[in-house]
Order: sequence, then C-alpha cells, then structure tokens
Amino acid sequence: MAGPTTAERGARKPPDGPEGPDGKARPRREDTPAGRFRRPGPRSLLIALAAIALIAGTVWLLYGSSWLRAEHVATRGTDVLTPGEVRAAAAVPMGAPLISVDTDAIEARLRQELPRIDSVAVERSWPDGIELVVTERKPVLLLEKGTKFVEVDANGVRFATVGKAPAGVPLLRMEVDGSPSLNRFGPDRLVAEAVRVRSELPAKVAADLQSMKVVSYDYISLELSGNRTVVWGSSGEGGVKARALEALMKAAPEAGHFDVSAPSAPASSGS
Repeated sequence: MAGPTTAERGARKPPDGPEGPDGKARPRREDTPAGRFRRPGPRSLLIALAAIALIAGTVWLLYGSSWLRAEHVATRGTDVLTPGEVRAAAAVPMGAPLISVDTDAIEARLRQELPRIDSVAVERSWPDGIELVVTERKPVLLLEKGTKFVEVDANGVRFATVGKAPAGVPLLRMEVDGSPSLNRFGPDRLVAEAVRVRSELPAKVAADLQSMKVVSYDYISLELSGNRTVVWGSSGEGGVKARALEALMKAAPEAGHFDVSAPSAPASSGS
C-alpha cells in the first residue's frame, strides 16, 4: 500500500509552538532577553541595607570606637622575671584597637628582649585587654663566668647570666683546653653532651649531683654529695649506664668511686 504523499504529510504537520492537553497550539510567550536585570523587590533591598549596616557597624566597633581598645596588659607564668619586665619588653601599643594588635610581633619582641623566656602566648582578652602567658627556661647546669654564672637549660641553651648561683643547680666545669674534642665539636656541642648526661641520670643521683666535669667528648665525670665521684665517659648508652650505676651503688653503698664508662664492665672502689 502506498504511503502518504508529501502533501498529506504537510497537512499533518503540528502547529508551531507547544501544545496544550487538548492538542491545540498555545500562543507563543515572548522570550526574555539574555542578561535582562530583574529589579529587586522592597524586601530584598531592606535585607541588603541591613547587611551593609551590620558590616559597617562591626567595622566601626572594632576599629573606630573607643570601647574595644588595648587598655590593660596582664601577665601569667613569670618566676624569675617580673611582670613589669615582661610588659616593658612586650611594648603593647596601648590605646590601639584590640583587633589590630600584632600578637606575633609582641611574641617575637619578648623572645628577643628576654632570652629567659622559653615560650610565650599573646592573647586578646576582650573587651580591652592583652594577656601574656610566659613559660620561663629553667637552668639544669651552671657555667662559671668570672664571679658570675651562666644558666644553661635542658636544651643546652645559655640563656642568662646571674650574680648568684640558683640553689640546687649543679656546676658544669669545662676543662677542655687542649683537647682535640674542642676543635672537633666546639664548646656548644660539649655543653650539650653534658646536658644530655644530666638528663639521663637516675633520679637519686641527679638529686645528689653537685657538679659535672667535661674533659673531652669521651670523658664526662660527676661529683656527688658525700665526696663520691662517677666516671660516665661519653653521653652514649645513657640508659644502660644509668642502670649500671644504680646496680653498683646498691651493691657497694659505701664505695666512693664508680666507673660506668664501659657499662658492660662497671666498677666501684674506695669507701
């Protein structure tokens, strides 16, 4: 059977435009030109104005008002240092907007001006304060410097010179002149080795420690209360040496000299 002719196909062509449920063509809607701006309604304008006012008010409150400004500086954590020394070194810009105070710069100034400070946190204390939370370095050994003493912390940092030796801090005697270790390692490294030995001593030995002597990298000795001495050797194998020393002291409590420089063959002598 022959298919529909071209004329019949043309007669069946649906009308232009979308059709409704009844199959009839709906009238065309005018296309909205691309990029046409739709005017905001009154509600949108009010919301935008309120947001702008809130932002402007916040900026003025933080930077322009006289309320949120640095008026007080408090310190915490000082021991040897005084709060006045810390505040002076911090040089907080008093009267400046609290939000604009450069806390990082204050921390850097404190570390530079006061080497005794190990760490410091500078915090804003709203509405009008700055708080300086300080952790001071603690001396674990002392180096003689003429009639004064240089304090050395647990990291081997020489951080302060004082006229009076702090109670309970052992003296470190550096007798390395002419030792090849001085040229090879330098004085700072040798001090650090002594600090390492100090940190690995058994608690009771550390409590009785009066002084340490560094002759070379491989020869560090201790002087304890009761005229007792310990040859420690180098800082290596500290844990093994500590256990050997404890065993020696327990086995020979009256001994006056102990040698754990070779921890596999420790020795004691004297009484």
